Amino acid sequence: MSAPDSIKIDDVEYVRKEMAPGDIKIVVLDRGFIYVGNVVDESEFIVIRNARNIRVWGTSKGLGELVGGPLAKTVLDTVGTVRAPKRALISLIDVEQSKWQSL
Repeated sequence: MSAPDSIKIDDVEYVRKEMAPGDIKIVVLDRGFIYVGNVVDESEFIVIRNARNIRVWGTSKGLGELVGGPLAKTVLDTVGTVRAPKRALISLIDVEQSKWQSL
C-alpha cells in the first residue's frame, strides 16, 4: 500500500513535502537546456515539476526579460517532470510568481 499524497485534518489539507509544488523558477542547465517550472531541491537533484522547456526566449535583452512572464514571441514546450543532477545546474532565476501561474 502506497502512502497518500495528502491528508485532511479538521478541513485543512496537508500535502507530503515531496509533493509540494515549489516556487516557479527559470532553471539554466549545462548543454544549453533552459526550463521554467516548480522547482524543488531533492538531495542530489533539482526537480522541476510542470516543466516547460524555453525553446525560444523571444526577448531582445536576454533571458532576464522573462522574469516578468513569457513574452509574445516566447516558445515553451511541455516537458512534464525533469530531474537534473545538481552538478548540471548553472543558475536558478527567481520570477514573478503571478506572471507564470499559467504553468
